[in-house]
Amino acid sequence: MPTLEPTSTARQLKYRIVGYYPAWSNPARDGDASELPGNMLTHIIYAFGRIDPKTHTCAYGEESVDKYHLKNLRQLKQKYPHVKVLIAIGGATRSGEFSDMAAEEKSRQEFVRSCLDLYLGAYPDVIDGLDMDWEFPGVGEGSRKEDKQNFTALMQEFRRQLDELSRQKKRSYLLTAAVPAGPGLAQKYELRDLSRVLDWFNLMTYDFSGAWSKATNFNAPLYRARDDPFPANNVDAAVQTYLKAGVLPHKITLGMPFYGRGWTTAGTDNHGLYQKLSRGAVSGTAYTYQNLLDKYIGKNNYERYWNYGAKVPWLYNPAERVFITYEDPESIGYKAEYVADHYLGGAMIWHLSSDDGTLLKTLYERLAQ
Repeated sequence: MPTLEPTSTARQLKYRIVGYYPAWSNPARDGDASELPGNMLTHIIYAFGRIDPKTHTCAYGEESVDKYHLKNLRQLKQKYPHVKVLIAIGGATRSGEFSDMAAEEKSRQEFVRSCLDLYLGAYPDVIDGLDMDWEFPGVGEGSRKEDKQNFTALMQEFRRQLDELSRQKKRSYLLTAAVPAGPGLAQKYELRDLSRVLDWFNLMTYDFSGAWSKATNFNAPLYRARDDPFPANNVDAAVQTYLKAGVLPHKITLGMPFYGRGWTTAGTDNHGLYQKLSRGAVSGTAYTYQNLLDKYIGKNNYERYWNYGAKVPWLYNPAERVFITYEDPESIGYKAEYVADHYLGGAMIWHLSSDDGTLLKTLYERLAQ
């Protein structure tokens, strides 16, 4: 990703711009972490660490890869001292051990201690905090009905040990959590209690549609579109759910997807929107924004359409019957305005290696206004 020079620096922003940087980023294709545009970011979250299934302690996702990226993040911080770096633990494919680990006070204490030793102890000049990405308490095989309370207890233990370390080191550490947008999943958390111990929530306001969908729809609609059969599947509904649960606006960091999703439709009505799916090769497929620019936007018979209600675009190729929901500078601009209009804490990006620099530059410039 090229470093595009904005008119000022992120250090002067009153909003957070938090970008996830995944371990699977390809330096040859995406550039090293040391080359990330730190002038337009306030925080970077490196994803993902994991829980060792045998010892229930913190572990590298893949040690050699993680050490390589952390070395480059150190170089980035030397260039942009205002950027804070956090480590995300868990993720969609590495959350299976959370329930067992968090079930007892002793195992929670040992897990937190191991995370602080592994990351804050080994990388004191790189790591500024931790981000818990348990997807999701009380959901899936091996989960418990007590997960909701145990997650709160785990975050309280993190806060306790981080505060203790802060006193020793005479510096502050951040604690955040990636949390779901759907109202059903939001009920799996004690949000009011969590808001007292977390610095902020990284609200995953995307994946409202995916490989599980039965018809085409938007990945991250800002508002409910007319005729959308799922009234709660939009960014605004998710934010309102968290606000009503007692989370203060400045503790919400609004998730923005720098990727799209596509499906093959059975018919060609409505330019592919809200259409049943066929058994085509494309089924919830993810596309990075860079990939969309290279092969789809304005190319290969893909036409762009805009939904005025949802404030998002989509692409459709009627010959191949492929529908793609995605974000572009116009939709990112509306989402940035939403952050400002609702006094939210800022924006979160999943993920930095998906962009060519355009979407981040748009987000930065709109929030800087």
